[in-house]
Amino acid sequence: MKRLLLLPLLSLALAACAQKGIEGVQTFDYQGGDHRPGSLVYAENPPAGGAHNTLWQNCGVYDQPLYNEYAVHSLEHGAVWITYRPDLAPEGVAALKALVDGRPYTILSPYEGLPSPVVASAWNAQLAVESPTDERLKAFLDKYEQGPTAPERGAACSGGYSGTR
Repeated sequence: MKRLLLLPLLSLALAACAQKGIEGVQTFDYQGGDHRPGSLVYAENPPAGGAHNTLWQNCGVYDQPLYNEYAVHSLEHGAVWITYRPDLAPEGVAALKALVDGRPYTILSPYEGLPSPVVASAWNAQLAVESPTDERLKAFLDKYEQGPTAPERGAACSGGYSGTR
């Protein structure tokens, strides 16, 4: 009899844990499908959604800054874009490369003028952290890579633009 009472309580506890957000994540409310040519201005640095180029950035690891307009289109497809300050120590960059290794819907690149050393961005979500080994980065990837906030989840993350600034 006691066992039957514990199962509903355990289910409630597990559901509450699953719904708990990642500390520090900011959310936004951008709609998808707004394709525009040229250079665009974004509210966030780096952007976490909004108007973007018709071509997407190929997912992968880059050692040069990217154009926001292509990367934002990849976010719309369900990619997570991890950016880091260009002066991040080599061991920090190596930790980020290891974090994204084997993940097909991630982009990693340096980014000038970040508000913190590392910023992870997905469509309508962003997390700024002080350390490339912050455990919240993996949690962010697990939640938002091909996550429910992406308007075109599952669309291509290759066959697009592979250049840098």
